[in-house]
Amino acid sequence: MVESVTPFLMFEGRAAEAMAFYASLFSDTEIVELDRRGPGEEGPEGTVRRGRIALAGREIMCFDSPVAHGFTFTPASSLFVVCETEAEIDRLYAALLEGGVALMPIDNYGFSRRFGWLNDRFGVSWQLSLD
Repeated sequence: MVESVTPFLMFEGRAAEAMAFYASLFSDTEIVELDRRGPGEEGPEGTVRRGRIALAGREIMCFDSPVAHGFTFTPASSLFVVCETEAEIDRLYAALLEGGVALMPIDNYGFSRRFGWLNDRFGVSWQLSLD
């Protein structure tokens, strides 16, 4: 039997920064674990060996890869957030977009009254929808 399935985000040196940023945006967020590399360990000292953040009760693992890869995040995998108010979707979209790239500006696309899709400054893809 599978014990659990958890999304896993691999950063290259900015996991702790991303986790703190996400925690500042979502009121019901908690950084559950932040284990950093120490001196002499593989990878730069202070980078995240293992991190866990709970966003709206959903746990996401975060990690700083000690090696560079020829790939990064892709919009093919994204975090989907259902917002309760227009003010909430507008606030989150604006904050996540800062330093990022808009994929679909907030608009009515027929499947949601208000929907927006973007990659944040860390490359993580977010879809925001007004329920």
